[in-house]
Amino acid sequence: MPSQPVAPPAVARTSVRPRRSAWTPARIGIYAFLLVCAVFFLFPLYVMLITSVKPMEEIRLGNIFSLPVKVTLEPWAMAWSSVCTGLQCEGIKGGFFNSIAIVVPSTILSILVGALNGYALSFWKPRGGTLLFGVLLMGAFVPYQVIMFPLVRAFAAMSIFGTLPGIVLIHTIFGMPVMTLLFRNYYASIPNELFKAARIDGGGFWRIFLQLMLPMSLPILVVAVIMQVTGIWNDFILGLVFAGRDHLPMTVQLNNVINTTTGERLYNVNMAATVLTSLVPLFIYLVSGRWFVRGIAAGAVKG
Repeated sequence: MPSQPVAPPAVARTSVRPRRSAWTPARIGIYAFLLVCAVFFLFPLYVMLITSVKPMEEIRLGNIFSLPVKVTLEPWAMAWSSVCTGLQCEGIKGGFFNSIAIVVPSTILSILVGALNGYALSFWKPRGGTLLFGVLLMGAFVPYQVIMFPLVRAFAAMSIFGTLPGIVLIHTIFGMPVMTLLFRNYYASIPNELFKAARIDGGGFWRIFLQLMLPMSLPILVVAVIMQVTGIWNDFILGLVFAGRDHLPMTVQLNNVINTTTGERLYNVNMAATVLTSLVPLFIYLVSGRWFVRGIAAGAVKG
């Protein structure tokens, strides 16, 4: 039999779509909005920086937005070591070391207590744990001013008012509710089968927490450290009330620098002191901002 003719293969028709422009009206609007927001938030920082390196002769001319004709770092040196913070004229370097002494133990203790609370509420589920968690959440929304006087009386009765342990304890107390919420939600996203397997292998409360849960908590630990360090460093009212004269943090000393009116008001020194006070939060946000977002995405809002 003669072979049947084979039909040629069908050639697929490909339609060439026109290339879309990268600059659509929606994208232009988004970039314009982001640019306006960036300028809005960065403009005060620009004013502070250029004012802090200007001599007072240029500042008196009133050109607050102009770049300095003569750059000087003398205001920064004065702000750090010789500006008056009240009766003493030793700069804000003492407040810097006081803030370090307050932030480090307060951050460690509040995160440790919050991690333990979140771990216990998520896996061990003690009797009354739900009620306790609700009470802790209520504590996160209580304004400082409402319970300031009872706390002052209580700390004075315990002889820790105006001491370094007292201000560390107060930051630990106020940081515990938010830290408990973060870690509880993060641990709620971990499969319960992992905890049960650890229990079958003979793990107890502390062994499971230290050897299993804590090493898995790196993303949320980064979030917690960023929140606590920046929050405690920027605190003013608690440091003013509970730190005492010998442990005033940098924010309180900055307020004293700006409000001290002994002679001419040195705006360049004030701006330099403001920038020095904000360097630590700025550095943390710039360096670890992406880790903060990753930690949030890894489970800080799950559960």
